[in-house]
Formats: sequence, C-alpha cells, structure tokens
Amino acid sequence: MTEESGCVWAVEQSPIGPLLLVATDRGLVQVAFHADPPLVRRALARLADELGVRAEPAPAGHPVLTAAAEQLAAYFAGRLRAFELPLDWSLTSGFTERVLRELAGSVPLGGVVTYQELARRVGEPGAAQAVGGAMGANPLPVVVPCHRVVASGGGIGGFSGGLETKRELLALEGVLPSPLF
Repeated sequence: MTEESGCVWAVEQSPIGPLLLVATDRGLVQVAFHADPPLVRRALARLADELGVRAEPAPAGHPVLTAAAEQLAAYFAGRLRAFELPLDWSLTSGFTERVLRELAGSVPLGGVVTYQELARRVGEPGAAQAVGGAMGANPLPVVVPCHRVVASGGGIGGFSGGLETKRELLALEGVLPSPLF
C-alpha cells in the first residue's frame, strides 16, 4: 500500500461497546473492540507501522465505512445474517489468512466450528492451537466471525474482545442463551 492510498477510520457505537472501523481503498481492513481514545491511538499507530500509511478520520458518507456501520447495526438488530462488505486482507497472511478466509466463507450465523475442525478444513489437522492464534490475530472480528470458533470439549474458547463479548455475540446469534443479567 502506498502513502497516497491511505486509510480512513470512524468509531461506531454498538451494543457491545464502541467499535473502531478502518478502511483502505480496497475495503474494510480493521474492526477493533473497546474503541476508547487510547485504543484508537494505539490501533492507528500500529496500522501506520504495518501498512505504512497514516489513517485519517473518515469524511461523512465514506462508502465502505457507511456500509460497514449500516450492516453492523442491522446485524446487532437481528436483521442481517451475512456481511457483504469489501474486505482488505492486508493485515493477514499465510496460515492466519487461510484460516480466516475459511471461517468467513463457511461458518454462517447461528453456526459454530471447533478450533480442531477449522484446522482440518485448512489442511492442518494438528494445528488447533495455531487456529486459536489466528483467531486472536483476526483484524476483522464480528465481520469475520472468530466468535463462532469454540473448543472441542464444549467450552467457549478464548476471544480477543473478551469472553463476555463472545458470549453476547453467540447469544445474539442464538447459539447460547441470552445472559440473565
């Protein structure tokens, strides 16, 4: 990516807290949970290092960020079953990218897959732990649904946005019962 192409960003409110959305000219490149000002600064600095670009606040009506915000709002309202956004995979590569692309294309809303099964699907049956690492490195959570990856023994597994957020997302999708409080 060149300096001219750059990134734009916005923070959108959601039922699970503020989300940082970042787009390049190729598509949505990052979603980050808990987007308070310190996290936003750290995330944008990391993007500058990794992509070699400086992110600017998005102008009103930016097509990718507007579409992402609208689709996220519809998802949280229970009206969207699948995201249809252009995605920029620049922050992933190799095994992580293979795993995330497989997840995005094969585990629909309301479904789950185990770390072990996802490893098998990408041709690495012994790499369940590495799949966990790929989930933790997912730059596009919610849109690329790493919350739908669970442990083989019936456990919820880990989640970069926090286990309570993972429970809320799975409850929203009907996989878990809604929290009692």
